[in-house]
Amino acid sequence: MKHFIVLSFILLFCLPANAQYNFKNLNTISCTPVKSQDRTGTCWSFATASFTESELMRLGHPEIDLSEMFVVRNVYMNKAKNYVLRQGKANFSQGSLSHDLMRTIGKHGMVPESVFSGKLAEAKHDHSEMEAAMKGFLDGVMKSKRVSDKWPIALEAIMNVYLGQAPETFEYAGKSFTPQSFYESFKLRAEDYVSITSFAHHPFYSSFVLEIPDNYSNGQFYNVPLNELRAIADKALKNGFSIAWDGDVSEKGFSAKEGIAVLPEDSNREDLFTKPGKEMPVNQSIRQSYFESYSTTDDHLMHLVGDAKDQNGNRYYLIKNSWGPISDYKGYLYMSEAYFDMKTVAIMVHKDAIPENIRKKLNL
Repeated sequence: MKHFIVLSFILLFCLPANAQYNFKNLNTISCTPVKSQDRTGTCWSFATASFTESELMRLGHPEIDLSEMFVVRNVYMNKAKNYVLRQGKANFSQGSLSHDLMRTIGKHGMVPESVFSGKLAEAKHDHSEMEAAMKGFLDGVMKSKRVSDKWPIALEAIMNVYLGQAPETFEYAGKSFTPQSFYESFKLRAEDYVSITSFAHHPFYSSFVLEIPDNYSNGQFYNVPLNELRAIADKALKNGFSIAWDGDVSEKGFSAKEGIAVLPEDSNREDLFTKPGKEMPVNQSIRQSYFESYSTTDDHLMHLVGDAKDQNGNRYYLIKNSWGPISDYKGYLYMSEAYFDMKTVAIMVHKDAIPENIRKKLNL
C-alpha cells in the first residue's frame, strides 16, 4: 500500500508548478511502482504484469513484483512455433497482447522479478539483436526440405544467451516453488479475464478474432457498443478493478513526456499540453473509420489505474505507463474521455468488473 499512498500524494497534491491543468483524482487503484520496458516492444507484458500485480493486491495478497521477461520468454517460443507451422506467413516480433500474458501464466506459471529479470549483466532490456537472431534462425530453419525437431532446442539456446535460463524451481519467502505452483498459490484464475473491444464490422455482443498484427494467437474479443465499452471501464474503476489498456499513442495530443493524452479539435494549438481545450466529438462511425484507415493501431499497452477531473469538470483516465518515471507525473499520464473513445483498441478486465446488464448480453 505504500506505493499507492505515494502515488496519491504525487498525483493529487504535487501538480507541476508551470502547468495550467489542475487534476483532482476520483478513483485510484493500488498498483506497483513504474518500471521501464527499455529498448523492447514488450509493453504488453509490462502493462499486463502491472495489471496482474494490482489484481493480486485486490485479492488480498501483499505487493509483489512479477517477472515480465519470464512471460516474454515463453511467448517468444509459442510465437516461434506458430511462425514455423505457418511457414513464415505469420507475425514474429516483440509485440503481443494482454491475453497472451494471461494465457501464458495459466499454462507455464509465473515467477517473481527477483528470480528471473531477463537482464543478465545488462542494466537495461534490449531485444533488438535477440529478435533479429531468432527471426533469422527461424527463416533459415524453414528453408530446409524437412524441418527437424531440434530447432526449438536451438531457439532456447539463443534466449538463454540473451535472457538467461528460465528457472524450473526457486525459493521465495522461505518456500520452494515451481513457476506453476507459484501461480497456483495465489488462486488467480487466468480464465476469469476477458478482452473487450468496440468495432462495427462485427456484430455487437458476439466475440471475434480482432484483426490486428499482434493478435498472433487469434485471441477472442467480446464486442460491445462504444458507450458500453466506457461503461465497463467506469464501473470497473468504481468497484476497485483496474484495466489493461491497448490502444494508439501516435496522435499529436499524446505526450508521455507531458503526461497528457487528449484529442483536440485543433491539434496545432500552442497550449495543447498546458491547459484544457475543446476536443473532437467521437462516435462509433468515426472510431470505425480511424481503425479501418490505420489512423488507429494497437501500438502500445498500458495499465489504467484510476480517473480524475480537471478544473473545468472534464474527466480523464489515469494511466500507468512503462517508459520509466518520466514527466511531472512520474510515469503516469492523464487520458481524456475523447482520447479513450477514439484510440482504445481494446481493454482487458476481470469478468466481475463488467456491469451485470452487459454481462448478460455477452453470456458471461
